[in-house]
Amino acid sequence: MEYRIEHDSLGEVKVPANHMWGAQTQRSFENFKIGNLEMPREIIRAFAILKKSAAAVNMEEGELDPDKAKVIMEACDEILDGKWPNEFPLKIYQTGSGTQSNMNMNEVVAHIANAKLEKAGSSKRVHPNDDVNHGQSSNDTFPTASHVAAVQVLHERLYQQLDELIATLDQKSEDFMHIVKIGRTHCQDAVPLTLGQEISGWAEMLKKSKAMIQQAETHLHGLAIGGTAVGTGLNATKGFGEKVAAAISKETGIDFYSEPNKFYALTGRDDFVFCHGALEALATDAMKMVDDLRLLAAGPRAGLGELSIPANEPGSSIMPGKVNPTQCEAVTMVACRVHGNQACIALASSQGRFELNVYAPIIAHSFIQSVRLLGDVLHSFDIHCAVGIEPNLERINELVNKSLMLVTALSPHIGYEKSATIAKTAFKDKSSLKEAALKLGYVTEEEFDAWVVPKDMTNVDR
Repeated sequence: MEYRIEHDSLGEVKVPANHMWGAQTQRSFENFKIGNLEMPREIIRAFAILKKSAAAVNMEEGELDPDKAKVIMEACDEILDGKWPNEFPLKIYQTGSGTQSNMNMNEVVAHIANAKLEKAGSSKRVHPNDDVNHGQSSNDTFPTASHVAAVQVLHERLYQQLDELIATLDQKSEDFMHIVKIGRTHCQDAVPLTLGQEISGWAEMLKKSKAMIQQAETHLHGLAIGGTAVGTGLNATKGFGEKVAAAISKETGIDFYSEPNKFYALTGRDDFVFCHGALEALATDAMKMVDDLRLLAAGPRAGLGELSIPANEPGSSIMPGKVNPTQCEAVTMVACRVHGNQACIALASSQGRFELNVYAPIIAHSFIQSVRLLGDVLHSFDIHCAVGIEPNLERINELVNKSLMLVTALSPHIGYEKSATIAKTAFKDKSSLKEAALKLGYVTEEEFDAWVVPKDMTNVDR
């Protein structure tokens, strides 16, 4: 492999000649060979947006040569277009402020920009610190990039997927609204409801979760840019943060703003804890929903068997013909990962010291991973399972007619105590409710038939 010599404040470093990064990136690449988790591409994109926006503002303020600003912005656009995917190799387990990833972006942008200047015959050169990082510090750029990335990934990888699953469940609820089935509480028989009503509860959980995530997302719209090293804004021009936030908003189409208190913006991570908490709520709702579904579809003969779900692949290497609720299981595993990420984010948020939280990369990665996983698994569950949910009417009707809790319809007419006696008698004698009620003499056959009507108990047409 061919190398070139780069230098930084610590001295010279050999850098692979076929890459665009510089000395500080190379040092991090060599010093932090920890795991295989690289900085999320969403962070890389957000950094490119930030550096482009900062260059535009610095040029407007007379702080950056227009020729340099032009090639910096062009370099950022190329990164955003995916032209340089192999130039950002750093792991998330690095300095807790994300300094190396900030410098990785600064160095790559500077090298691309300098190649453009050289090709144009210009003697000017872009410096990664003095020009690309002008008016900035890793301490305010990484939190800024993290917020931009977090908001963008919500919009790009979760909301639409969630909406599509909600639409599927809404349609299923409408289609099955008049299919009467037995309800269950405490895993025991309860009074009837309709399958559509039951599914509507799942859909509403997801709708509520989305609303909570969207509300929490707004707390991530505040950006740390302009705070520089400790929140004082040293070496940044007055109003720099506000102008860069406006430029980022224009670039992304999302309303970001400069956080008024930069001391908070550099050290506080409660916004991530809060917003990821809403993601965890979605994960819990999704887990509850698919757990219900796989129990309702359990069988096909020895379980509840009220629903059928698509058979996507063989379920066993030893039991022929077995099919498992694999999409449901994928959702539950993602939910477990999201729960773990919440613990990681909460702990990391609580551990920031003095003017800076130095757990920034793991917070950003955990958040982005949760969004990606939730979006992917809910989409997969939707197209491979939810759309194919169908009722097993014969089994549903059988269980409704066998249920002892239909006796609840008699309570307004003969009272709780007599109704309970009917249910206990039917259970003991292994008889039907009707047989027990007539045996005890509490109702006539005509009264029983008029009062115990499962569909009427659902209030579906009220």
